[in-house]
Amino acid sequence: MKITADTNVLARAILQDDVAQCSKARELLKDATLIAVSLPSLCELAWILRHGAKLSKEDVSIAIQALLDAGNVVMNRPAVEAGLALLEAGGDFADGIMAHEGKWLGGETFVSFDKKAVKLLSKQGEATRLLT
Repeated sequence: MKITADTNVLARAILQDDVAQCSKARELLKDATLIAVSLPSLCELAWILRHGAKLSKEDVSIAIQALLDAGNVVMNRPAVEAGLALLEAGGDFADGIMAHEGKWLGGETFVSFDKKAVKLLSKQGEATRLLT
């Protein structure tokens, strides 16, 4: 079966915080011939793992990288890699995704009130502007 995985399915499989749901989620993910994972779902997952479950950025990165490397998972690899790069630099996964997708859509400058995001993206060579 080809599926699109909701964030809660991915979170249950990773966090193992509900035995029954974890078992069902892992079985479904293992048996699927294709698992489509959307960017919004990954942004939610990163937030849940980081802020809800209080995992380290390294553990969040490992979990997302494992999904990225799974043979039956499809996702926007360049956008996910941009999110991981910002996460690993100390920023938010979602900010990396937004900057990448914005550029892909034709935006030239990432604009934000978030000083940390602007600083980290600028260090990565992105055109940025901090609003004050």
